[in-house]
Amino acid sequence: MTSPHPQLFTARTEPDDLQVDAWDTEPLLLSLEQGGSNWPSSCRNGVCRTCIGKLHSGQVRYAIEWPGLSSEELAEGYVLPCVAFPCSDVVLHQGY
Repeated sequence: MTSPHPQLFTARTEPDDLQVDAWDTEPLLLSLEQGGSNWPSSCRNGVCRTCIGKLHSGQVRYAIEWPGLSSEELAEGYVLPCVAFPCSDVVLHQGY
């Protein structure tokens, strides 16, 4: 659930150690791109999995019911930044 007021978090990528602002009202992919990241992407709706990454710390939420990840991948911390919204500061590692 989102706050009635947008919250600003920090998203950091590994291994390039880029740190960007990440609003809880925007998908992480958008925040990464606005911060100068060249994070891979394609469909932008949680289906193609091009943008997959592993969440090393922090929490995200999804605005869609099925984000294109298996229950095992979700349990292991994989995320799709194109449809994942930050709920805290996050650290993401690019790739599977």
